[in-house]
Parts: sequence; structure tokens; C-alpha cells
Amino acid sequence: MPPVTMESARLRTGTPLTRFGLGGAQLGNLGRVTTDEQARGAVEEAWARGSRLFDTAPHYGLGYSERRLGELLAEHPRDEYVLSTKAGRTLVPQVYSAGQLDDGGFAVPAAYRREFDFSRGAILRGVEQSLDRLGVDRLDIVYLHDPDHHWEQASTEGIGALIELRDQGVVTSIGVGMNQSALPARFVRETDIDVVMLAGRFTLLEQGPLADLLPAALEAGVGIVNVGVYNSGLLARPRVAADATYDYVQAPATLIARANAIAEVCEEFGTDLPTAAMQFSLRHPAVTSVVLGCRDARQVAEGVERMDAVVDEGLWDALISRGLLPEGVFG
Repeated sequence: MPPVTMESARLRTGTPLTRFGLGGAQLGNLGRVTTDEQARGAVEEAWARGSRLFDTAPHYGLGYSERRLGELLAEHPRDEYVLSTKAGRTLVPQVYSAGQLDDGGFAVPAAYRREFDFSRGAILRGVEQSLDRLGVDRLDIVYLHDPDHHWEQASTEGIGALIELRDQGVVTSIGVGMNQSALPARFVRETDIDVVMLAGRFTLLEQGPLADLLPAALEAGVGIVNVGVYNSGLLARPRVAADATYDYVQAPATLIARANAIAEVCEEFGTDLPTAAMQFSLRHPAVTSVVLGCRDARQVAEGVERMDAVVDEGLWDALISRGLLPEGVFG
């Protein structure tokens, strides 16, 4: 049987991104332990379904996600997949007690603390350490990780260091990853980046980037990798429960009501809320890919199936006409 292929788009540097990518936070034990069997299942299922985009970060499990993903991907030819990681949240060794776990939300020993540092030296050292943990000699994408409060240093020294690595061929494409759109838009306009990882801001519930990041990215030829497309769980089920979370805290009642109103329209058109959320996240022409954090094979399969589902095109017009999506939402 021939291998399954998946549609892909290329960044301006030539880096090919499949439409679906596997996010590695859960491989770093986000929230709870992910077993080796679950982690292997997630990577193998993504590969079997044609995905060749894999994302991680030192922040995820204090390096555990990078080491784990690197070991699993070592079973595949290096030229056949795209690997991204992040820099700027430096891991600093610390003394910790037996049984003391990371206070950053990952079920791993608290062997390190994180420090924001976007200086040239920190970025170069961080990328070198990531290469070592991943067991590779080059990276396809490196993002500056959450430089929200560090514009001056990140936009000069940080991006400068990544440009050096790009010029040397150690990194192919460079960018920033954030949970907002205004500052990434500034990076697009004022620095020489190739891609933005946008977390939770262009979803069925939020379209703020239409005013800044998405048009800037289209004009500059910068790709957008869309993540957090379920808004931390609010859009992950066909109907939204009263205790649903949004941005990892209790969702306000008004937002839950709006999400359920969208769910009702989805049902009218024969689909469900998470399927619409996944497909919406890819419909804008600036978006190259969606990366979904998955703990096991089942979650990967659900994500890809939602992406590939046939959805009545009338759904989007109905959401716009009922005021649940803005006019011109798809560029």
C-alpha cells in the first residue's frame, strides 16, 4: 500500500508544512504523565496519516518533550519530516527535592527553572541544547517563545541570533510564537522572520488577528501556523459545558453561550463544533498549517479526521449572516 500523503504549503524559505502537525506539549507530560505507549502512538498515528510536521519546545516538560520526540523521530529519515522547536525560555539547573515536580504545569521533576532570555548568547546556547536533546544536527524552524514583554531584546539580539543560524544552515526558517497577534504583527513588519506560531487567537470564537497579523503576514509572505484552535478546550466538544475552560481558566458565561450558539448552527449543517473549529482554523489564506497537541493516537486520528471531513460550505455563510462570524473573515 502506498504511503498516505497530506496537502502541504511551503514557507518562503522552502520549508514544507503539512496542513496538520503534531504538537509536543503532551509528550512533555502536560498536566499529567503521558505513557511511552501513548507518546509512540501519537507520533506513529500522525506519521501514518501523512503528517510530517512536529513541534516541541524546551518549556514542554523541561526538555522532556524534546528528548522524547527526538527518540521517536529517529526511527524515520531526517529529510522526510519538519521539526520545529523554540528558544528564549532558558532552562537553568536548580536544586530540588525528591518528588518535587515542575511548577509550570508539567508532570516532570523540577530539575530546572525557566528564565526568559532573548540575548544572542542565550539563543545560540538554547538552540545548541535543543539540537542535543533532539539528537539532530539541524532544525527546520525555531521560534522565539513568548517574547511578549521582551520586544527590544527579542527583536534585535534574539532575531539576530536566529538569522545567524539561518545563514549558517543550522536552522531553515525562523519566527516567533505567541498567544497574541499585535506583537507578532510587529515582528512581521519590522524583522526578517518567515513564520509565526499563533496560539488561540484565530479561532471560531476569536478573529482579532484579522485587524493586524493576518494582513501583515499575507503582505510579507510570512506563514501562520495556527495552534490552540479549540481555545484550551472550549471548542473541543460538540456542546460546551458550563464549567468549560477558556485560556486555561473558567470560561465566562457569555462566551459559553456564544460557543453553543455556533454549535447549534453546526448541527443544522450536519457537523459539530470541534470539526468546524478545526476547519475554520485553516481557511484563511495566511494560515499554512494547524498544530494540535495530542497525547495519544486517538486524539491525532480525531484531529485529522475533523480536518478532512466534508462540511457544507453554507455553514460559514450562515455563521456570518447570524453575526457569529465577521464579514470578510476568510480574507
